Amino acid sequence: MSESQRKKYSQEEKDSIFDGEFMPHMDSMYNFAFRLTFDEDDAKDLVQDTYLKAYRFINSFEQGTNAKAWLFRILKNSFINEYRKKSKQPAKVDYQEVETFYNSDDVDYQGTTDLRVDSVKDMLGDEISNALNSLAVDFRTVIILCDLEGFTYEEMAKILDIPIGTVRSRLHRARNLLKEKLRSYAQYMGYKTDSEEEEEN
Repeated sequence: MSESQRKKYSQEEKDSIFDGEFMPHMDSMYNFAFRLTFDEDDAKDLVQDTYLKAYRFINSFEQGTNAKAWLFRILKNSFINEYRKKSKQPAKVDYQEVETFYNSDDVDYQGTTDLRVDSVKDMLGDEISNALNSLAVDFRTVIILCDLEGFTYEEMAKILDIPIGTVRSRLHRARNLLKEKLRSYAQYMGYKTDSEEEEEN
């Protein structure tokens, strides 16, 4: 166990870390939880559970390091544990219940996108959100972490507990799956797809 993991923060230090380093990520945490669960109440429960665990295990957090990545890892683990308990349930999504304001931005966009921002809602249809939501949870997660939350491959490897090579290959596959799902929508909207452009050239 490293020195940082053995460190005992005072009550004042704990409160300072929690308020200053953990709480600012509440919105991102909720967006991530909602994208995993598709349910507002489940997402809120998952975020609450994550913050309770974060406070309980705060001595294993090294102050000044990436609090967001640390919190996302706890949330991901909590989700997986819950998911295993409920794994007998079919993995079905009722898209009518996925509120339209939870739309992803263009998947190549790097940075943090608040999925509830009105401008995003106005720009994009349900198709992109539905396509992302229909991906298997492993593929959906890497796109959320990389393309919506802007984590590096190294951070994603830590959050997901997988090698960087696996992160890269999973992200590549996830983006291709998402692209396939969006191709028919793009054609419907009048955009030329890669294959159509190749045929013209």
